Amino acid sequence: MFNPSQEDVRRFFCSVYAKSYSAQPMDAMETLASQWIAEHPEYHADFQNLDAAIVRVYPEGNGQTNPFLHLSMHLSISEQCSIDQPRGIRQAVELLTHKRQSLHTAHHEAMDCLGTMLWESQRAGRPPDGQAYIDCVQRHATRD
Repeated sequence: MFNPSQEDVRRFFCSVYAKSYSAQPMDAMETLASQWIAEHPEYHADFQNLDAAIVRVYPEGNGQTNPFLHLSMHLSISEQCSIDQPRGIRQAVELLTHKRQSLHTAHHEAMDCLGTMLWESQRAGRPPDGQAYIDCVQRHATRD
């Protein structure tokens, strides 16, 4: 299992931003990450200085999103959909994308479900409940 450190994640996104900015070649994961970075220009300043990015703290409750966590969740959901794991997530996200007429918006709603599933798993000390995650995404797809 791939288990990057916080520093590894920040180095990855800063590197992708730099490669994208200077039109350098990228591998498949970097290309996907660059597409999500492009969708979030409000985070570009966070990726411009690697040393500052590595030490920056994003405290909970200050109203500021951690761009590295946010983009990591976009990548996670993209990967989950590409391999349909947990089984059914691809269809649930596709339904939500159709309902919202935006993959980006669908991802943001799926992130809420993913975050809730992970928080509940950690709080209860049990494995993540993939079915609860999919059910949550499907509920978002069927509500107005």
